[in-house]
Amino acid sequence: MTKLSLETAKKLIAVAEQKSRQMGLASNIAIVDDGGHLIAFQRMDRARIAGIEISKDKAWTSVAMQMPTANLTQAAQPGGPSFGINTTNRGRVVILGGGIPLQIGEQIVGGIGVSGGTSVQDAEVAAAAVQAFQSMQGNANPNVNARIGSVQFQESSGW
Repeated sequence: MTKLSLETAKKLIAVAEQKSRQMGLASNIAIVDDGGHLIAFQRMDRARIAGIEISKDKAWTSVAMQMPTANLTQAAQPGGPSFGINTTNRGRVVILGGGIPLQIGEQIVGGIGVSGGTSVQDAEVAAAAVQAFQSMQGNANPNVNARIGSVQFQESSGW
């Protein structure tokens, strides 16, 4: 599988929704393809309307930057190697946790973005879907690695 299908995207949204409910959250959940184009979206009952675009942009950022959005948080702070990155791309780059690329091996095939809780909670919901995606591919222990400048960041589904 090299393309992310609508069927798979719907399954990932269901996993993320279940995790969000378990955590007592109402989330917006977006799945994009390898070009950052929306495949599927769901706004849970009572989810904030501001989170609609945030979740879409988290998913887009994870694909466009080829890393989890949480990896940008520290690097985008004043004095960091990516300070101001969130002002690029018409403000679409999100530096809050909750966006994670979906990969098959080294190939990014899409991304998920979640908005509804704190950055840590959103990342946990997204990670549940990433873990399910990796299980579908036969890899039950996903890790996402990225490098920004000389600093190595790692995000794992084991939060």
